[in-house]
Amino acid sequence: MPKRKLPGLSPNPMTNLIVTDIALRGVGRLTRRLTEKALLRTRYSADDAKAVVDGRSMAQTLVSVAIARVATRSVPGALIVGTGILGKTLWDRSKGKRSARIKGRKQMQDRMENADK
Repeated sequence: MPKRKLPGLSPNPMTNLIVTDIALRGVGRLTRRLTEKALLRTRYSADDAKAVVDGRSMAQTLVSVAIARVATRSVPGALIVGTGILGKTLWDRSKGKRSARIKGRKQMQDRMENADK
């Protein structure tokens, strides 16, 4: 079977794979940030939405990445993460809408303040 040439920037296929990986991660990150800001703008001003997204700590980012990785690696991982999200949603609802709203607003305010640092 003849070898096929893969198009790319470099004749080295590993270099092309690395470049593609970097490009995909960059586009994914940009898309994620734009989507988060768009969702937040339904309830907050554009400046506040930007502050919330920019105010995410390194720990919050690492936890999100780890949970997403667990969820996407296997069906049991997806079930565990999905069950955790469902459990958290039910827990918040059991506390009452007012209590959950107050706590959520406090967390958003903390994140906005964190963006200024």
